[in-house]
Amino acid sequence: MRLLVIEDELPMRTALVRTLEAEGYRVRDAADGIAGLELACTESFDLILLDVMMPGLDGFAVCKAMRDRGREMPVLMLTAKGLIDDRVAGLDSGADDYLMKPFSLRELLARVRALLRRGEKEKQVPDLLWLGAAEIDFHRGVVQRAGNEVSLSEKEIGMLRLLVAHAGKPVAREKFLDVVWGYNAFPSTRTIDNFVAALRAKLEADPSAPQHLLTVRGVGYRLDV
Repeated sequence: MRLLVIEDELPMRTALVRTLEAEGYRVRDAADGIAGLELACTESFDLILLDVMMPGLDGFAVCKAMRDRGREMPVLMLTAKGLIDDRVAGLDSGADDYLMKPFSLRELLARVRALLRRGEKEKQVPDLLWLGAAEIDFHRGVVQRAGNEVSLSEKEIGMLRLLVAHAGKPVAREKFLDVVWGYNAFPSTRTIDNFVAALRAKLEADPSAPQHLLTVRGVGYRLDV
């Protein structure tokens, strides 16, 4: 995941970059709104952490300009301002979340993870997908195979969307839990195995010898389309 930190105060910017890099994110940073806007509009990022109180081009203006230029990555605004009107202004300018200074690094990382999960959920997948003889209709939430139609549960749809978004690549069991179930739920990784077994029964001609929804030993599952 690539993150951009736009913050004019050097100690805060340095602390944010080091904290995020320690969590495994790739991080770029900018020291003012103009440089940050240029990076946001010319490079690809999964999330932007944006300070509000900056000289010249403030965070509100940066966020609005990004949205006007069609940049839709999530934005987490960071500010010392605590007034309701200021928070409303931030959200109205296009921000996705708002964190007041001073904040704990644990809360910051939780907000970052939540926004990145939201981005995973919103990745586009086709409304219709064929897996061999099975047709998946995401819009209707059904699978048709051999003249039979079976319904998909909300969790099954979420798992399939995640697999399709990463087609050909392994998806860890923990990622299913994080993206589809969310961090407030506490199912076990065995839950994922049970859902995969149910999906294979709906998708595969022979669930005991799957051709599309494959196990990646020690990791999770992969969808071959």
